[in-house]
Amino acid sequence: MARHSTGPIYTTESGVPVHGIVAEYATAADVYRAAEMIRDAGYTRWDVYSPFPIHGIDEAMGIRRTRLPILIACIGLTGAALGYLMQYWMSAVDYQLVVQGKNPASWEAYIPITFEMGILSAAFTAILGMLAFNKLPMWNHPLMRKDRFLRVSDDRLMICIEACDEKFDQEKTRHLLEAAGGTNVDLVEEEPEPVKEEPAGH
Repeated sequence: MARHSTGPIYTTESGVPVHGIVAEYATAADVYRAAEMIRDAGYTRWDVYSPFPIHGIDEAMGIRRTRLPILIACIGLTGAALGYLMQYWMSAVDYQLVVQGKNPASWEAYIPITFEMGILSAAFTAILGMLAFNKLPMWNHPLMRKDRFLRVSDDRLMICIEACDEKFDQEKTRHLLEAAGGTNVDLVEEEPEPVKEEPAGH
């Protein structure tokens, strides 16, 4: 297996890009201990796959809190402010209309739409931001071509260290996964690009 000079991309001897190395673990406790070992080894591009939530796995993996709540708060407040300014401009500046003798600039009347604009902006930011941060939708994944991995939604616990990690090395990474209690350690290849056939000459 060779690393490309343009970056941390490994390929097999046949030239197929390598996605990473996957290992299977027997229990949630084994996965938790393995995650701590991989975290302490300095790996950053890897993930745990489990059919159920594992308490404390985020801390064991060293995952930092997502920035999505900050983005939601900023855009939500911006949407609410724009909703308020829109109503103020239309009712108190551009086209003043006195209703039941009330001041056109009275803020109480602007609350419902201001609230709705804030909630709508925050909701769309949460959905689109989650998809963007998780790189979704993902129509294909190299791990899905592994028969053993297909049972990860049923009764399998697995860890995959990606080849794009700066610390990735085939032998060292394999030994680390095995030392952490992993079994069925296997190389995961990317899907090879289809070969384009040259048009036949006339």
